[in-house]
Amino acid sequence: MEDDAKIRSILDSVKVIAVVGWSPKPERPSHRVAAYLAGRGYRVIPVNPGVAGQVALGEVVRSSLAEIGEGVDMVDIFRRSEEVPAVVAEALTLPGLKAIWMQLGVEHAQAAAEAEAAGVQVVQNRCPAIEIPRLGI
Repeated sequence: MEDDAKIRSILDSVKVIAVVGWSPKPERPSHRVAAYLAGRGYRVIPVNPGVAGQVALGEVVRSSLAEIGEGVDMVDIFRRSEEVPAVVAEALTLPGLKAIWMQLGVEHAQAAAEAEAAGVQVVQNRCPAIEIPRLGI
């Protein structure tokens, strides 16, 4: 279980969030969570190679994290757990990365350990759209 103070610190400090696995379908959790975060004042950059180039949440959808080309504070992962290591490896190349967030049902101990060893905070199996109201952020 993640520490509430750690989660609060992450959500208070990040400004730019890349959502890997964002879906253009409004019924999908990745779509709803990204919209929620954007509504809370975060800059949300959707990442989905299938719809790259479209505009969502005021941002161009990117095909990969590497395509963003600017600082990202947090990477929010909406992918299956077995896909996490590749996402984390790419995320660790981003300048200024503060946190890796794995959504509900998404966990990968080795990838989390690699991120933490690189000085990046990690949250697993949690949803920021649940944590923000729960913590009163």
